[in-house]
Amino acid sequence: MKRHVLAGVVVMCAGSVFAQAYPTKPIRMVITYPPGGNTDLVGRAMAAKLSEQMGQPVVVDNRGGAGGVMGTMIAAQAAPDGYTIMLGTSAGMVVNPLLSSKLPYDAHRDFLPVSNVIIVPQLLVTNPLLPVKSIKDLIALAKAKPGTLNAGSSGVGTPNHLGTELLKALANVNIVHVPYKGGAQALTDVMGGQIQMAFSSIPAVMQHIKAGRLTALGVGSAKRSAALPNVQAIGEVVPGYEYSTWYGIFAPVKTSPAIVTRLNTEIIKGLAAPEIHQRFVANGGDPAPSTPDELRKYMIEESARWTKTIKVAGIKIE
Repeated sequence: MKRHVLAGVVVMCAGSVFAQAYPTKPIRMVITYPPGGNTDLVGRAMAAKLSEQMGQPVVVDNRGGAGGVMGTMIAAQAAPDGYTIMLGTSAGMVVNPLLSSKLPYDAHRDFLPVSNVIIVPQLLVTNPLLPVKSIKDLIALAKAKPGTLNAGSSGVGTPNHLGTELLKALANVNIVHVPYKGGAQALTDVMGGQIQMAFSSIPAVMQHIKAGRLTALGVGSAKRSAALPNVQAIGEVVPGYEYSTWYGIFAPVKTSPAIVTRLNTEIIKGLAAPEIHQRFVANGGDPAPSTPDELRKYMIEESARWTKTIKVAGIKIE
């Protein structure tokens, strides 16, 4: 018995010493989308801050492809030694697994949550000529004229499609979903009047809102966004509504708990830095540090929400 206890103490001490020494070489941060997008901007900002704090380079490795599946698979198969981490997204870690049973990874089995990083509220925008000034007005119009309002998305099963379907279900309205091959074309058609509304990230539409080409009707986050504090949260009118995208840091399963704790501490410290906080808010995001357990629970809540939405809407991806 004494030998077992002593062995356990030795292992714990070794883990503690390793965590204190970590990192001793560069860390790779896999980003599951190509350079230039919002995911990449967030990841690079965090990588630079972590490099500064931890004394070793945190090198961004963009692995786009298959809607984030390729990069996620690469990160899942990496050695669990703390030298590969991933900036995971709500699409890759929650939505995609619900829509496909053929993914080469399991978000819960293959990864350890480290910390959430940022929540990006999705904004419902409308054509300025649509005679509505609030979510309440929109719901009233949709109920008065069922099936006549159209909402664009970047494709069937995409997060902004699910956001539309969740609104339809909770508000009990008949709005027609119109899938596009990309979000940019959907927004173009909202501005042109071919369709009446669409969900989008705030940075993608801010200039159009300022120019009067789009009307910001409501944000999907649980509370109002710091980027648009005068725009109501949809949940203020439609109880239970929440639709945001989020990015969090994950490590391959079996990564040492001591390493996960060290990374979590550094991420929380980095997100508290004024320059990081201000940059994220300016780009339409809300910094959202968390414990690993909080991120795990949030993923479970998200999964339950979108499972129900997918079932009610009858969404199927071949």
